[in-house]
Amino acid sequence: MLLNEYGKIVVEEWLKTAQIRKEIELVGHIVMPNHFHAIVFINGDAGERPLAPTPDVKGIQPRSIGALVAGFKSSVTRRTNEARKSPGDPVWQRNYHEHIIRNEEQLNKIRDYVEANPACWAEDEENPEKDWV
Repeated sequence: MLLNEYGKIVVEEWLKTAQIRKEIELVGHIVMPNHFHAIVFINGDAGERPLAPTPDVKGIQPRSIGALVAGFKSSVTRRTNEARKSPGDPVWQRNYHEHIIRNEEQLNKIRDYVEANPACWAEDEENPEKDWV
């Protein structure tokens, strides 16, 4: 994938995520034309509570995966809308999908999926340039 200026904003803000949140390690990511995939490791430092999976409750709890995603999406939205001169316009879909990777086998499978995702774009149902013939 060749990134346009908005895709570059996504990457820049994602890389800032690890600087802001010392408890995570960025493992892999890919920016697609209509979505984003990322893998993070959560490192619990002594005396600090590591990120937790987002509980199934209303509101975002501090230091949760939900807080990480919300902060990331917010910064990308702000910068993208500044660049497009479109304040208040939505950039992201409302929700996101998270999955806890429990072992090396799952990590490898998900890493392969993320890395292979661009090769699948030509056949993606949401690709406006897909050949529907």
